[in-house]
Amino acid sequence: MRNASDQFDSLLHEHRTFPPPAGFSAAAHVASDDVYEEADGDWQAWWEGWARELDWFEPWHTVHEWDAPHARWFVGGKLNVSHNCLDRHLDGPRRDRTALIWEGEDGERRTFTYAELHAEVCRFANGLKALGVGKGDRVAIYLPMIPEAAVAMLACTRIGAPHSVVFGGFSPESLADRIDDAEARLLITADGGYRRGSVVPLKKNADAAVARTDSIEHVVVVARGGIEEASGATMVEGRDVWYHDLVADASTDCPAEPMDAEDVLFILYTSGTTGKPKGVVHTTGGYLTHVYATSKLVFDLKDDDVYWCTADVGWITGHSYIVYGPMANGVTQVMYEGAPDHPDRGRFWRICEEYGVTVFYTAPTAIRAFMRWGEAWPAKSDLSSLRLLGTVGEPINPEAWMWYHEVIGAERCPIVDTWWQTETGGIMITPLPGVTTTTPGTAVRPFPGVAATILNEAGEEVDAGFLAVTRPWPGMLRTIWGDDERFRQTYWSKWDGIYFPGDGAKRENGNLWILGRVDDVLNVAGHRIGTAEVESALVDDQRVAESAVVGRKDDIKGEVVCAFVTTKEGVESGDELAAELKQHVVDKIGAIARPAAVIFTADLPKTRSGKIMRRLLKDIAEGRAIGDTTTLADPAVVQALEEKYAGSEG
Repeated sequence: MRNASDQFDSLLHEHRTFPPPAGFSAAAHVASDDVYEEADGDWQAWWEGWARELDWFEPWHTVHEWDAPHARWFVGGKLNVSHNCLDRHLDGPRRDRTALIWEGEDGERRTFTYAELHAEVCRFANGLKALGVGKGDRVAIYLPMIPEAAVAMLACTRIGAPHSVVFGGFSPESLADRIDDAEARLLITADGGYRRGSVVPLKKNADAAVARTDSIEHVVVVARGGIEEASGATMVEGRDVWYHDLVADASTDCPAEPMDAEDVLFILYTSGTTGKPKGVVHTTGGYLTHVYATSKLVFDLKDDDVYWCTADVGWITGHSYIVYGPMANGVTQVMYEGAPDHPDRGRFWRICEEYGVTVFYTAPTAIRAFMRWGEAWPAKSDLSSLRLLGTVGEPINPEAWMWYHEVIGAERCPIVDTWWQTETGGIMITPLPGVTTTTPGTAVRPFPGVAATILNEAGEEVDAGFLAVTRPWPGMLRTIWGDDERFRQTYWSKWDGIYFPGDGAKRENGNLWILGRVDDVLNVAGHRIGTAEVESALVDDQRVAESAVVGRKDDIKGEVVCAFVTTKEGVESGDELAAELKQHVVDKIGAIARPAAVIFTADLPKTRSGKIMRRLLKDIAEGRAIGDTTTLADPAVVQALEEKYAGSEG
């Protein structure tokens, strides 16, 4: 629990304001608030202007069509994302500019110019075609943070094959579920990858997943140097092929496939309030326009910048702000494979110093960890190259914002606190660093061309309530793969023609404050985890009769998973079973979903109609006074749980 001093400091920070540094504003892409008036005056023309900065094979005839909840952008236009991220940079000075600086956790380093990256992408695209992959075929990608992850994504987009990237921390079962749902024909993986000095056996996990599926015809395996024996990877003859063999003799000439603006670009799975993840569908023209524009303006990207987003390509941040947005802008960027605390807690800051990072984009979870580790670690490195800082993944608490500002930014770097989602495709609410006066903890206002406000249940504007996006935007999801009705019900059923992202918000002094999820989705270290998904994993164990999962506030991760479990008759509960159930969740979903606590109970607090009162469980988990229990069938259950939970937080 936070003490009174902490709460006072938080309130103090929330009311401080920070105008852009004068020197920054003078050179920024946007240096005047007039941009908001311009964008709102004709929002379709605003977005069209950004689309015109991209390369199109055929022009569009209509900027935008809207048949709620379905949008179409740049209708009739044809383009290719890989072409816009690579080919269009090859005729000028960007050809020999470094596109990617990669550092492995073990210290291995590789760099690619835009010309070299283009050649590698073309070779792999031709290799995919040789394996029978063509336009419209889905490809699953299950890779560590290595250059081949970006190469694979760009190769898929080059030939028009929608990709489904699955985070390398997910379990074989989670990977299999995503392969099945997308009916992927090919899987791209690696023998393994490094994480905190250990080898993650990705190929073994991939083999276990493929054994559960029917659609995979080939598996392409990247050899992550030096871990062949430790990974335990084996190759299946006739199905598996090494990446280096596939590209060895492949041509570096692979014309980019012209894609309709509304052709599917990728499917990315995200947790929902049911046990089944949602396959969020993003299309080509609108998405690229959105991430290109937001990358350029939010990060104020310049030709001499060295940009580093610390996310993983398995999440939407890695799609939009590692691969597609920055590369469409032709920027130089850093990509790092491993953990921020390996071999010690100064790793990130040494990387910033060594490569001269100018723009740094990370998660509040990481910032809180840096705070806990202390100022001595960043003090060992020269961070004077930094000129802009960003945060992503969850709302940042004011104390962490101030630490980031003072310790990492030396009180001279603007901070862009960005709100957006897998579903929105790109940044939606954010400061613009050259014009926005920021306040610690708030993302401030919608990006130009985006219309967002706060509504109550009746759809009326209020100062505290539900965040709502009131008109279409180019990067918006088009549907849920194979389940358009779920798309309608999840995002568009609260108000007519208005997108509900599932977050609460408040407005203070004109600023938008995002308050977090209002549904049964937890935000653990910036990753969305559905409570139903974890509950399903727990009851999958034959010893569990029933479970209920809630989030508990955590100083580092924002939230952690707490599981309340009722075992079947005759099953002995205790520390051993708790540990086994935690591992079972890891096996079913992945390490990110591991419960921080498993609390056994003879019964769960339920209403007389049988509904589990998760609100009361959350009160128990967070040590708050218990709310109203008059609707419970047996109020004594809550008292017993309160007593049992004390001291059970490990």
